[in-house]
Amino acid sequence: MTLFFLLALVSAIVTFVLSIVVYKLSHRYRLYPKIRERDVHTRPTPRLGGIAMFLGILVAFGVAYLTAGAFAPLRLVFADPQQILAILGAALLIVLVGVADDIWDLDWMTKLAGQFIAAGLVAWQGVQIYSLPIGGLTVWSGWTSIVVTVVAIVVVMNMINFIDGLDGLVTGVALIANGVFFLYSYLLVRDTSPTNYFNLASLIAAILVGACVGFLPLNWHPAKMFMGDAGALLVGLLMATSAIAITGQIDPTATSRSQLFPAFIPILLPVAIMIIPMLDFGLAVMRRVHAGKSPFSADRKHLHHRLLDMGHSHLHAVLIFYGWTAAASVGCLLYYILPVYLALPTWYATIFLVTSLLICTIVTLAPLGRRKAGEWASQSAPAQIAVLDQLDPLEEAATSELSVPALSAPAPSAPAPASPAKENV
Repeated sequence: MTLFFLLALVSAIVTFVLSIVVYKLSHRYRLYPKIRERDVHTRPTPRLGGIAMFLGILVAFGVAYLTAGAFAPLRLVFADPQQILAILGAALLIVLVGVADDIWDLDWMTKLAGQFIAAGLVAWQGVQIYSLPIGGLTVWSGWTSIVVTVVAIVVVMNMINFIDGLDGLVTGVALIANGVFFLYSYLLVRDTSPTNYFNLASLIAAILVGACVGFLPLNWHPAKMFMGDAGALLVGLLMATSAIAITGQIDPTATSRSQLFPAFIPILLPVAIMIIPMLDFGLAVMRRVHAGKSPFSADRKHLHHRLLDMGHSHLHAVLIFYGWTAAASVGCLLYYILPVYLALPTWYATIFLVTSLLICTIVTLAPLGRRKAGEWASQSAPAQIAVLDQLDPLEEAATSELSVPALSAPAPSAPAPASPAKENV
């Protein structure tokens, strides 16, 4: 655990320092785009934070490789360096595509082609979905497994990219999600292989957590710099890769009935972590296809835009996304921790999950309740005032006193003609 922490710290420090450097260079050379119609921010802001995150991740992997000779657990990960080189090569490619899009605004087909090439590189070097813990089910083999893996990685990259619209949103969501996923992968491998607890999935998750921690200070609201498509696609690529890498840590045929539910965590936890991006991605695709547009065309109808339109502030909308991510991921993780480490039934995890999701729902919909209450008050106010006016005795007495003299007073007489003498004076 200490080694993971140190590598995450290296990633965080390097990312933070380089984020400041990229921020200053972006302002010096005006490397930021104009404000777009769908943007929430109101001033031009650099979008090249993904470069600093990639370099921080690259340095952390380099430190891990250089110190592998002194630490036996690291040697196990770098025993097959081809996979790590493929992951870093795919990350470099996706960052280059993202930076080009952040500066020149590439068309969606070019970006999608780059995503498929990067995902194909990862799958080609063996990071693939081989099996699922469902009675020893083997997913597929050969090229079919590669295709399924590539599609899964591309979908996750676009899910993360779709929710990147508010200050600190993707950074915080990735920090929470990968923190939970790191804890799960570490505990799982330690339980299944006590002498081989260091694994690729945990390494990727820990280094990615460090990069998010280092970038968050500049990305927090009001953001000084965005991670851009380069950062969002990089985060999605590494999250998908770590989730796929963990599928090989459990032997489905050796899973006992008592361990059946924990064996599903490699499937359920990534889904729980990605629940909000999945929902936003699905709604966006259906909305755009129904309108006859490309699924990758931009609009201002994402979930974070809807939260702002509901009446949430920028900060509240981001915290709501954090809450949903934490509730789903921690709740799913408890299904593994409670029975294995605390000997508690899983219905405690169900209570936590249902309660936390209910709280998140109430907080999310709170502005609608306040808006309805305000509308009801404004609509009912005139009727209440009219009733009070009819029942007010002082108002009735004052009206009667003014009306009686007006009815009894004699009509005014016509003025007398003026005398000629006065007119000549």
